[in-house]
Amino acid sequence: MKRVLIVGLTMMVTVVAIAQQDAMFTHYSFNTLAVNSGYAGSRDALTVTGLHRSQWITFPGAPTTQTLTIHAPVANEKVGLGFSVLNDKIGPTKRTSFYGDFAYKIPVGKGKLAFGLKAGINMLSNDLNSLSTDQNNDPNLTQKIKNKISPNFGFGMYYSTNKYYLGLSTPRLLEDDSNAGTTTGSYKRHYFFIAGTIFPLSSSVKLKPTTFVKLTPGAPVELDLTGLFYFQDKVWVGPMLRFGDAFGVLAGLNLSDQLSLGYSFDWSFVNKTSKYNNGSHELMLRYDFLFNDKHKIRSPRYF
Repeated sequence: MKRVLIVGLTMMVTVVAIAQQDAMFTHYSFNTLAVNSGYAGSRDALTVTGLHRSQWITFPGAPTTQTLTIHAPVANEKVGLGFSVLNDKIGPTKRTSFYGDFAYKIPVGKGKLAFGLKAGINMLSNDLNSLSTDQNNDPNLTQKIKNKISPNFGFGMYYSTNKYYLGLSTPRLLEDDSNAGTTTGSYKRHYFFIAGTIFPLSSSVKLKPTTFVKLTPGAPVELDLTGLFYFQDKVWVGPMLRFGDAFGVLAGLNLSDQLSLGYSFDWSFVNKTSKYNNGSHELMLRYDFLFNDKHKIRSPRYF
């Protein structure tokens, strides 16, 4: 009975992951390059950001995701170049992605408007035979895909000033129907909208509200809202809400002008997995390598 329960929960995770498709992050405002290619080179430095997410702790087969993004401005800061790696494991299914990013920026009003392109490959592995079941030769568990490679590309627009940013993007334009009818499902195009601003509440406290909206054909609209309070530009903490799914909290520390560390916890309160898991955890580490004169670097950077 215990084995049947574990297999059932693992399969449930796989089904939920299919609906989710693209990996989710509570630190979406710190992981902008993965969402929008127009963000490349926007921090006036060579920026390296690493994220790890352990979703639905104690849930068998729960998603674990890691990303690493690197980007920097070039060509008199009119061009931004970036590279990102994503590793997403859900039960017996693993997806690894490698993408390059290009952004071209033009002055518009008090800020810059960037047009971005993203291109790369996705590698998919899926071995349902590795699952233990009480029924031999289950036809639903005979699929095995090893390192299936599919290319893709995306587009993004990103506008930013010292006080706010807006972005529209679709990171993967090509829809992949080659897995339709299997447990890995067919990939549907996602459309993302991001926005955020920063404003002072006092001489030492600032508030940074941000939002992330995801639209996918055939699925409900997903909306994230986050409000981070910055104290002395050194420490930040604030709540997050993923409508119809989860709520939680983020906290972090600017260890220096270049190094930042963040942590978040969120708990799913609606979906069927909520009674079987102890929430989701994320760790974020970001470092800005400064190669220009210090006066050219806006510090602290909120976006």
